[in-house]
Amino acid sequence: MTGTTVTRRSRPATTVPLFATRQASRWTILFVLCVSLLIVALDATVLHVAVPALTEDLRPSSQGLLWIVDAYPLVAASLLILFGTLGDRIGRRKVLLIGYGLFGVASALAAFAPSPMVLIAARALLGAGGAMIMPATLSILRQVFPDRRERAMAIGVWSAVAAVGAAVGPVLGGFLVEHFWWGSVFLINIPLMAVMLVVGRMLLPESRGGADGPWDVLGALTAAGGVLGVVLGMKRLGAGAGPLNASVCVPLIVGAALLVLFIRRQRQRKHPLIDIKMFAQVAFSTSVGCIVLAMLALVGLELIAVQYLQLVLGLSPFQTGLRLLPLTFAAMGAGLAGSRLLTRFGPRAMVSSGFVLTAVAVLSLTAMGQHDRPMLLTTAFVLLGFGLETTLFGAYESMLSEAPARQAGGAAAIGETSYQLGAGMGIALLGSVMNAAYTPGVAHTPGVSAADGAAAGNSLGEAYDIADRLGGGPGAALRHAARHAFVTGLHVTLLVSAALLLVGALAALRLPRVMECGSLDRAAALTSCDALLPARREPVELLRPARQESLAVARSGLAGD
Repeated sequence: MTGTTVTRRSRPATTVPLFATRQASRWTILFVLCVSLLIVALDATVLHVAVPALTEDLRPSSQGLLWIVDAYPLVAASLLILFGTLGDRIGRRKVLLIGYGLFGVASALAAFAPSPMVLIAARALLGAGGAMIMPATLSILRQVFPDRRERAMAIGVWSAVAAVGAAVGPVLGGFLVEHFWWGSVFLINIPLMAVMLVVGRMLLPESRGGADGPWDVLGALTAAGGVLGVVLGMKRLGAGAGPLNASVCVPLIVGAALLVLFIRRQRQRKHPLIDIKMFAQVAFSTSVGCIVLAMLALVGLELIAVQYLQLVLGLSPFQTGLRLLPLTFAAMGAGLAGSRLLTRFGPRAMVSSGFVLTAVAVLSLTAMGQHDRPMLLTTAFVLLGFGLETTLFGAYESMLSEAPARQAGGAAAIGETSYQLGAGMGIALLGSVMNAAYTPGVAHTPGVSAADGAAAGNSLGEAYDIADRLGGGPGAALRHAARHAFVTGLHVTLLVSAALLLVGALAALRLPRVMECGSLDRAAALTSCDALLPARREPVELLRPARQESLAVARSGLAGD
């Protein structure tokens, strides 16, 4: 024993056996985490092109179809904080593996759903599985990459994969629906999740944060109910319901009240789920605000742009997906280059310039009219993808780096929840702006009755249906008026979106000027050794004396520095 002890003490101060083992495979771990995220991101958008086919097969009501589409994002958004903080307590890998299993089971249930109610339940279970997977991937990444420069590179790859998944979803879904049946868009998840369960169990390290005090179950449920109410109310508002409609105001009021109660409860508890004091840090709160503003300005616009490509330019869903690919490739490039940009320019310049670049891209789209301009559209989409990903990368990296490592799961959940809240508010706000600009343009079309004019004001697709039914001169007049009104509404919406993006650019000026790295990263690396737990219990007992001695020597070296 004496000889062994001397040998261990003679190691360099920076050598930590347990961490060195994990560090050797950190890029492999990143690959596993990115595949996990890719599957979840795909599932968020892959259903969109399958809606007509499943509608013909299952015959859901209009409300049922709405719930089929919304169940996944609603449940996922509401449970992010619950499962993110649970992972900090019981182990992030454990929650991630449970999420894999639940996602696979829910996919099988959705693929063979015999009725709309079963499909809605399956989509809700998919949302719960996604809420387990998303924050776990980011919090494990935070632990595996304690050095901020390497972590920035890892987050860039992570964010690029998320962009790929969201964009490839409609293209993959269109291919599967065209060659198989609508359930195939869910069926592909089952073998992938089966593989991920085995690979994740073998390769991913277990990690957890602070485990002081009991887990606040009531607080977690309060947060879930609050986020669910707010997102549901905003989605109903974006779908066209009035702000005083019970389906809008009741969820919004209840959700806001629950979130206020959650914040008050966290401030009063000795061991809160989420340390509200993190928001007192300027960099953390500003980063969260930038994520909300970016999604607020762009998600609703994305839905309108898809309608423009299909209904105004007459592109098929598959052609629409191809037109959006330049945006995806630009986002991938920004994610992969993000760590270099962040190191060179710092968070403030990176996030602020990302907002400005995105605003320029949005403003350039106002040159689009009723005729296709492919080069302008492609150029604008490239700028849009690069600018948006630059903004989100810088904001996510700053937020995660400002949060304590022991609360990585909670911080990741806050980031993902902010993303979902911003998306919900964006759909509601920009959808309302679009409706306000579009509806008057078709309300008084010559030769069209008031009832038909009011119905045509609901959407461009409905206006086309009414125009086809009317036929002749009135039908042609309504179709022309609807197209013109939609393009006008799109231009107004683009201007509002650009204004929000410029507000975001100003807000980003509160971020740190430089990316702070150095000795703090060494301390973070040592701290993470205690947070990373090996998969089996026996090696812990064998390595614990060596680890403690190595940590003691390393920390004394830091003190000497």
